[in-house]
Amino acid sequence: MAERDRRDRDRRDDHPRDHDKRDHDKDHDRWDIRKLVILRTLRERGTVTATAEALSLTPSAVSQQLTNLAKQLGVPLLEAQGRRVRLTGAAHLVLRHAEAVFEQLERADAELAAYTQGEAGEVRVGAFSTAVPALVVPAVRALRTSSPGVSVQVREAEAGEAYELLGAGEVDLALSLAARAAPDGADARFTRVSLLADPLDVALPREHALAGADEVRLADLAREPWIFGGSGPWSDITRVACEAAGFTPRQGHSASGWTAILAMVGAGMGVALVPRMAAAARGGGVVMRALDEDRPRRHVVAAVRRGGEGAPAVARVLDALRTEARALTSRRPT
Repeated sequence: MAERDRRDRDRRDDHPRDHDKRDHDKDHDRWDIRKLVILRTLRERGTVTATAEALSLTPSAVSQQLTNLAKQLGVPLLEAQGRRVRLTGAAHLVLRHAEAVFEQLERADAELAAYTQGEAGEVRVGAFSTAVPALVVPAVRALRTSSPGVSVQVREAEAGEAYELLGAGEVDLALSLAARAAPDGADARFTRVSLLADPLDVALPREHALAGADEVRLADLAREPWIFGGSGPWSDITRVACEAAGFTPRQGHSASGWTAILAMVGAGMGVALVPRMAAAARGGGVVMRALDEDRPRRHVVAAVRRGGEGAPAVARVLDALRTEARALTSRRPT
């Protein structure tokens, strides 16, 4: 018998943290929010009957709940005052601390409601370089006014990399490029939506003979040296647009960055197709002309993880991006 008592004592001593945790949980169980609300209402209404009416309870239920709360806290909360009851000093002390809890819960309710309605939350956006200044930054500015509780964290990424980040859970929304108007839905992990068909304008040296013409067509530039990358989607987009106009572009120079491409155009080294979103990067000596007859486009696609499109804050960001996309499409180059 003595040996068994010793083993039981040793087992208890081996896990002091388990005892501490149980004691800690028990302490928190004493503070029942529902019962504290009843106690606060009694202080405000003055009688058990009025408290019961305010909370849609019976008077006996109010009395029972407050009796249980007094037992849980280990202090008397009510004392008789004639045919009525009044709060004890301990009850007022309890409520003084409970008010801070009620205030914090109100704030939590407000923030949670804002979150569920899309008025609050953080959305991580991965976007290719030209989309950041042309679409994402204006959308962030608009959201500061329309949805100040929604914060956007931006990560610049190449068009293909954006999908990798989205799949890895490192961004919530990705902006990428597509060759066709209908996004490719082959990857079942993502939901894609077409955000905009970004018009392709032609960049001409300021001294070019067609820089001041009323209308410019791609076919008018068939003999010009063209500046575009040697491979990749932008090379394909340039070639496809020119071939649709009836010629194969002669590549005079190869470059993939818009700063380099536009610098060479400005120096009179050739012409280039430039997405309207990238036109802001041009320096002096470059004239941008719309190609109304040919109307070449590149398609900007927004993607989220499948099922994530229902997140309210993500929907707010998507709406802001759509608004900026419409504004961008309606502008003509100057």
